[in-house]
Amino acid sequence: MGTQLQGAEQISAWLRSGLLAARYPEVPGVLADLDADGLARAGRLLARLDPDEVAASHPGVPSVRVAITGHGTLDPLVPALTAELARHGLLLRPSTGDFDGYVFDLSDPGSALYATDPDLALCVLDPAVVFDEVTAPWRPEDVEQVLAGKLRLIEGLAEHFTRTARGTLVLNTLPLPSRLTAQLTDHRSRARLGAAWREAGAALLRLSEAHESLVTIDLDALVAEGIPVTDPRMDVYARMHLSAELLGRYAREIGHLARNLTGRTKKCLVVDLDGTLWGGVLGDDGQDGIEVGEGHRGEAFATFQRTVKQIGSQGVLLAAVSKNDPEPVRRVLREHPGMVLREDDFVRVVANWRPKHDNLAALAAGLNIGVDSLVFADDSDFERGLVRRELPGVAVIGLDGEPALHAERLLADGWFDTRDLTAEDRARPARYREDLARRDFLDTFESLEGYLAELDVRVRLERVTEAQVPRVSQLTLRTNQFNLTTRRLQPADVRALAADPDASVLAVHSADRFGDNGLVGAVFLRRDGSVLRIDNFLLSCRVFSRGIEQACLSAVLRHAAASDAKAVLAEYRPSAKNGKVRDFYTRHGFSRVDETGDDGNGGGTAEFRHDLRSIAAPPAHLRLTDGLGGETR
Repeated sequence: MGTQLQGAEQISAWLRSGLLAARYPEVPGVLADLDADGLARAGRLLARLDPDEVAASHPGVPSVRVAITGHGTLDPLVPALTAELARHGLLLRPSTGDFDGYVFDLSDPGSALYATDPDLALCVLDPAVVFDEVTAPWRPEDVEQVLAGKLRLIEGLAEHFTRTARGTLVLNTLPLPSRLTAQLTDHRSRARLGAAWREAGAALLRLSEAHESLVTIDLDALVAEGIPVTDPRMDVYARMHLSAELLGRYAREIGHLARNLTGRTKKCLVVDLDGTLWGGVLGDDGQDGIEVGEGHRGEAFATFQRTVKQIGSQGVLLAAVSKNDPEPVRRVLREHPGMVLREDDFVRVVANWRPKHDNLAALAAGLNIGVDSLVFADDSDFERGLVRRELPGVAVIGLDGEPALHAERLLADGWFDTRDLTAEDRARPARYREDLARRDFLDTFESLEGYLAELDVRVRLERVTEAQVPRVSQLTLRTNQFNLTTRRLQPADVRALAADPDASVLAVHSADRFGDNGLVGAVFLRRDGSVLRIDNFLLSCRVFSRGIEQACLSAVLRHAAASDAKAVLAEYRPSAKNGKVRDFYTRHGFSRVDETGDDGNGGGTAEFRHDLRSIAAPPAHLRLTDGLGGETR
């Protein structure tokens, strides 16, 4: 309880002293360990802060515009959302509609909801949206009739929004309170009502299959955690038809979604071993003495391993970092009969006696990802505290001596949640293992040039296809280091650009002697009279330093010259993570022609120009297939 008060009290102290905006980057650390009550209190304080004040002090903090509409009173939602987004280093810019205004808000393109151009539009539905239209006495078939009408209405509103707006529409299922089913005295009628209600919920969930810019949050799954659907007094007196607890839990799901939309989804789960994947201490107890797979505690550890394996099967990189000697760890992973996870499930297993924060930093560098892409799970308070202090960007999951709760604590924050799972996601772990093989291969060469010559890099640049649109959108959302403007695009945005006769969306594919890297980058072009503009250029961190970016840029410049363009213009917009490509264009024949917001260190938004008089050839060590009408070399 002391920690919860300390967190909220710290926010309150900053607010009273006028320092909250200035200290906003520290807020995620303050909120990290707060429970639901602590977050609710902190959220009420944070909601009093002017977002413009934070943006003025910290222009690099991503803002998320969230429009809120619905059927009932939603007063607790804005503070809850404020806290949940702040936990992830995001700034909420909310707008709220009128009570029961969701039909007008979503159906009228001139409404205030559309005027805000929201990144997320939350249409919060509740059981009363149906039962307000059911007159007493009622039968299950009366409810079925109202449900059918509401579904048709909601489907129409969803169709209109996804056709009209840029952002993502969020719906939710309607949990059925027991006080409603209990009003039916026979079990047959209760069953019919339950079936009709769940069929309507399934229809809402399936709407996301028809609209890629729509997400449906399953409130039934949240209620199953023991959260009350309603507060009877607030339901009747304030017409707040969902409990504050449920709205807070809903806000956490929205926080996960906002994190994904702003490119902050985590990429790698790093687990400790002793006390985390198995019970006991390997160095003391030996392979036969650790607990995993047998007995109550052993089965709890095996259950946690199955959860980790499931996450890893969906594109999340798995790694282990442990203070142990390496050989005993390898033997357990290879031979212990109770282990669910094996050595091949991990992209890296680090067992040594170095500080874990040093190992985590080295792991991120070896995988060519930022430390803020890591999630670290450990049962040691000391190790977790040290990692939080030394590597504040790492998400730290606290485990303890109760292994039956490990899985719940791992999943609580949805660190790896994503809108869509692509084939590239599922192939990611295998491709990172191939990258490690490439690094081993590099160690056999005395020079980078010799390595690249033998790597047999092949690059294909082609116009994006419909099947590639989700992956290209995902790259804009998740790529941070080699991303020249960091513009985040939803699939509908990519599709619209691909269909624009004045624009082109190019997909970058690469492969080499170790395998196919898949779709690893994208280039966004726009023709503006006699000038070709590069609106953005991005490349996965997995394929840096192989000449792929130079080859693609060369192909674009040659395409511009062949299509009688007089020049190519390109823009660089700085972010917290793309500093390594600040001079990308000047290193490849462009000259700077304009910049705004210069920070004195070349950190302002800058525009570059290439006059097409001298175009460098692609690097000699790779083969380029130019799908823009150029040559294959």
